[in-house]
Amino acid sequence: MRLNRRDVLKSIGGVCSAAAFSRIAKAQAKTYVGTREALQSYRVPEWFRDAKFGIWSHWGPQSAIEDGDWYARNMYVQGQPQYDYHVQTYGHPSKVGYKDLMNVWKADKWDPEHLMGLYKKAGAKYFFSMGVHHDNFDLWDSKYTRWNAVKMGPKKDVVGMWAAAARKNGLRFGVSEHLWISYKWFSVSHSADKTGTLAGVPYDGINPEFADLYHDAECAKFAAKLDWNDDGIPESWRKHYLDRMTDLIDKYQPDLLYTDGHLPFEEYGLKMVAHLYNVSAQKHGGETEAIYTSKEASDCATGTCLLDHERGVSDTISANPWQTDTCIGQWHYKRGQRYKTAKKVIDLLTDIVSKNGNLLLNFPLPNSGELDLEEMETLNGITKWMEVNSEGIYSSRPWKIYGEGPSTQVAIKAGNFNEDKRSDFTAEDVRFTTKGNTLYAFVQGWPKDEAVVKALGLASPQQPRKVQKVEVLGYKGNVTWKQEDAALKVQMPAEKLSDVGITLKVQFS
Repeated sequence: MRLNRRDVLKSIGGVCSAAAFSRIAKAQAKTYVGTREALQSYRVPEWFRDAKFGIWSHWGPQSAIEDGDWYARNMYVQGQPQYDYHVQTYGHPSKVGYKDLMNVWKADKWDPEHLMGLYKKAGAKYFFSMGVHHDNFDLWDSKYTRWNAVKMGPKKDVVGMWAAAARKNGLRFGVSEHLWISYKWFSVSHSADKTGTLAGVPYDGINPEFADLYHDAECAKFAAKLDWNDDGIPESWRKHYLDRMTDLIDKYQPDLLYTDGHLPFEEYGLKMVAHLYNVSAQKHGGETEAIYTSKEASDCATGTCLLDHERGVSDTISANPWQTDTCIGQWHYKRGQRYKTAKKVIDLLTDIVSKNGNLLLNFPLPNSGELDLEEMETLNGITKWMEVNSEGIYSSRPWKIYGEGPSTQVAIKAGNFNEDKRSDFTAEDVRFTTKGNTLYAFVQGWPKDEAVVKALGLASPQQPRKVQKVEVLGYKGNVTWKQEDAALKVQMPAEKLSDVGITLKVQFS
């Protein structure tokens, strides 16, 4: 519960300074313990439900190679294109390993303050920095590993600088961690070629001098197959994982913490989540405002955390808030990558928000830390649409149904990696949000003559109230409309307003 100054004054019968109130609030803050039962009382804070849109920088040493996702692993897998690229560009991984690529990451044009200004203008209400990927390299001044961005590569506190820029611009700040699976993921560094002139010659991961990066020799048993679970990961790694996550939370007090997978290592993961929430309560006068995300529905079934779908969407309106995390291209920067268009992003955003979700969108940065021209084109398109239509996004809530049109007829099971299973949205596809007495109908394209919204017909199964007023956001003139039994029909202005889509602002009697 949130304390207020009046209640405190009544309880102590005197004057309460701001500092004293803060001390009392902290003392009486709800404290979570690291058990499933205790964390079930947690609820996602309202600020997240109002925010709707965040931007992520999935950026680190692997981005410096500019050859796409999972470079640090695939460079040790003979037959993978990134293995071939590594051999041709840097040398064989028995001689030149991932440890030798850290200082390739320069970040020489990285300006977090400038980028945050662009992201804020595009409508982001929260921002994520990657904290540590599966490559076991921390992007902050880590207390527990020498393999970090302050000691190597750009020699900058990447997480800290992102956090400062986000908070200066009024954005909530999150960090992603992908560390827990590293013990299995990086096991291939202990392998060797199976064919060729260097067959059987061990890669550099076998060198015990670098076990704090590539893990101990025991991890080699996982090299044949990557099972995405905790099974077989030693206790020593689980404890080390919690130490690093505690260090991250203590240093930056993030508003959001994202795990790439399920809540890991049971007692250790639960301690981490409880610590995140307790640190947040200490910071916010006794109320937890932080969020932990998991991709496992059972983790978040009752309280505990926020359910996240990687590159996936829900199939209907969810009772609880949730999040999609996706990327305009690959997660790590890849030269020549084709990106999602602004329309594709807006189609995702409106669909997700109509179902009680948020969108977290990654813009992968190259080695330099500067967005490329094609990324800027997508970002500018998002910015242009949000400047006109975002009032129907922020602080909105779902309507009776999430939408109508051909896209609602395609059966998609909620979960990860389903976003590409949908057909492209057209002006026949509509998504809905509400605020008070106002309904927003996002028409996902430019209607040729008139926008037709069947769910707002007087005889619709949704039984809408009688429409009193209709506006098209971004159009200064009045529009002609009529509410018939079959549909609400809105005549489009002569001037085309957008190729991406328009928003009808509908007010009821």
